Amino acid sequence: MQMKKNGIKRALLLSVALATAVSLAACGKQEAEITSPSKLGGETTTAPTPSASTSVTSKKTTYPLKIKDATGKEFTFDKAPERIASVSPAETEALFALGLDDKIVGVSDFDDYPEAAKSKPKLGSITKPNQEALIATSANIVFTGVSMKADTVEKLRESNINVFKVEPKTLDDAIANIQTYGLITDRQEQAEKIVSKMKADRQKVVDAVKDVKQENKKKVYIEFSPGWTVGSGEFMDELIKLSGGINVAGDGKGWYQISEEKIIAQNPAVILFANGVVDTKSKMSLDEIIRTRSGWNAIEAVKNKQVIGLDQNLLSRPGPRLTDGLLEMAKGIYPELVK
Repeated sequence: MQMKKNGIKRALLLSVALATAVSLAACGKQEAEITSPSKLGGETTTAPTPSASTSVTSKKTTYPLKIKDATGKEFTFDKAPERIASVSPAETEALFALGLDDKIVGVSDFDDYPEAAKSKPKLGSITKPNQEALIATSANIVFTGVSMKADTVEKLRESNINVFKVEPKTLDDAIANIQTYGLITDRQEQAEKIVSKMKADRQKVVDAVKDVKQENKKKVYIEFSPGWTVGSGEFMDELIKLSGGINVAGDGKGWYQISEEKIIAQNPAVILFANGVVDTKSKMSLDEIIRTRSGWNAIEAVKNKQVIGLDQNLLSRPGPRLTDGLLEMAKGIYPELVK
């Protein structure tokens, strides 16, 4: 059972995740339906936005508050929600960081950070949570992220489940979402502390690599699940660019399956991978798969032992620890510059 759960946990890589399907075909739960990370995000979504009359500068939220989520649905909050559920690891991390532990009445089966999240009632999958369990929480609001499709959100809403969806594509989106949660829950001061730290982390990286000339920037390849990488238009690609790297898969869009020959031809100087990922068929770890692929021993990163593992959750969850992942990534690419 633990092995099965560990296999399914890799879905969190796209939460940011992402960003969230990682070789789930062999796992028994509903995530087994997922064959492509690109299927996980909602479609035709926009960033959550407060209504024009809402002030986000005051430290206390003025209710009633009107605000739209990424699907364009407008929510009205007459007061700060007393019962909050989350079925997205990134959102759960943000809510705990805001100090809302006593308000959180349920999380997804795979929410494992912070430690207190493990003891909260479990609500099922990050893509298709348990509808009955959600209803039983009597939550005023249920937060979900990149892993849940817009049509699943709508089906839950048909059952009078108040689902608020976010769809971060950039680091700024992740920051804005934390500010949104702070606004909704009247925790704006806490949100600003989190956001200030994230912005400082980003600036530290930008300052550290600012003198790297374009012609000297390292080519970087990142693999978060066997055979899967990320192209332009997603926050993970942005993290590579902020770190002063050139994403060799950046000519593609979103999350996609690689061409092994293309990566050889691109000859990246650094290969980043998600630690802890094991292929369900071969039972090989992701770094073993990368290092033993036919012809990849000729790649500069493999020859020079620059195949570097990163914490899969920091890498994939667009929440308050995303800039911790950025710092880890930048240190992996330019250890001499980023301390």
